[in-house]
Amino acid sequence: MTPELRDKIIDICAKKIAQKGPNVGLSFYAFFANKNDDPKLLMEAATWWIKTHELDHFEKAVKIQKLVLEA
Repeated sequence: MTPELRDKIIDICAKKIAQKGPNVGLSFYAFFANKNDDPKLLMEAATWWIKTHELDHFEKAVKIQKLVLEA
């Protein structure tokens, strides 16, 4: 995982947890704007989420944050 994606995931997870609490769920789309302005990074996130970790569409932000921090 690139440092750019890692930092983005950690930041977004922290913001979502702070806003909505530890039970907030999100998908990998939460790390991107509504338009596909960085397809390479989006594919990296999708591959990490779906292929590498076989995660469900929505997962708890705390779980995602933990996976990234432990990697």
